[in-house]
Amino acid sequence: MISHKLSVAPMLDWTDRHCRYFYRLISKHTVLYTEMVTTGAILFGKGDYLSFNEAEHPVVLQLGGSDTKAMAECAKIAEQYGYDEVNINVGCPSDRVQNGRFGACLMAEPELVAECVSEMQATCNIPITVKSRIGIDDLDSYEFLYQFIDNVAQAGCKHFIVHARKAWLTGLSPKQNRDIPPLDYPRVYQIKQDFPQLKISINGGIKSLDEATQHLQQVDGVMIGREIYNNPYLLAYADREIYQSNDDIISRNEVIEQMVSYINQYVMQGGRAWHVLRHVLGLCNGLAGARQFRRYLSESANKPNANGEILREAFAFVNS
Repeated sequence: MISHKLSVAPMLDWTDRHCRYFYRLISKHTVLYTEMVTTGAILFGKGDYLSFNEAEHPVVLQLGGSDTKAMAECAKIAEQYGYDEVNINVGCPSDRVQNGRFGACLMAEPELVAECVSEMQATCNIPITVKSRIGIDDLDSYEFLYQFIDNVAQAGCKHFIVHARKAWLTGLSPKQNRDIPPLDYPRVYQIKQDFPQLKISINGGIKSLDEATQHLQQVDGVMIGREIYNNPYLLAYADREIYQSNDDIISRNEVIEQMVSYINQYVMQGGRAWHVLRHVLGLCNGLAGARQFRRYLSESANKPNANGEILREAFAFVNS
């Protein structure tokens, strides 16, 4: 059973396998989530959307969909690939997601979400979890959230990650939906009080491990997204501060050296250095030379012969 005290949020176009490998170097215990992958991509797509590095464990597949049979089939495939859990996306507000009848709009269909959970659990032995908002549009009362959690929990879901903002399905872009609806942490705390038997994690606007520690006095887990992407070295202190581990804190220099090897291997296999390096831009934020570090990576990573050495060269601006 993995501990969800701290996790990195699933972020579309961001938390790909290179990003997750990078994060795992920095923190051994923080739970990592894939970008949302749709059932259509898994079942009918031409690429391999599920491959990951064994070093990434514990790693969770976030799945987008609402067809119960397709969801169940994908959960079975995820287990075969070796994922530790599957998480159902009931929080994304984008038009494309709504048109596919998944994401936040599913909060209005708790019976369907419950059916997905039930069917998925019948086909695999790994946990099925749900990530939602606190409400959508005018369906934003506490009673609405309570009823949603209650219905889905009765189908066997034992862990809910709740983004403490409601989503406006019309009128706001996905980006605006991450900032404009006000945060309501007490509502998530109340859910934990009313469902003490469930594991409840909180998400939305959390910017530090100190804040995470405060939330953990009220709920079981904290999920952080953009702050970690912008300042990934925050994770270096997570194992000690959140998980009470005695492991040594990895230095930025050690991270750089391991990422150089990873990038060189990826490039030798035909990949482009920028696919990996774009995730490392924030590694030195807050240090003297961080701006030059970012600029050098941005300017050099797309050159034809770019490889891991560029990361070493960029880091020289910070070390000098």
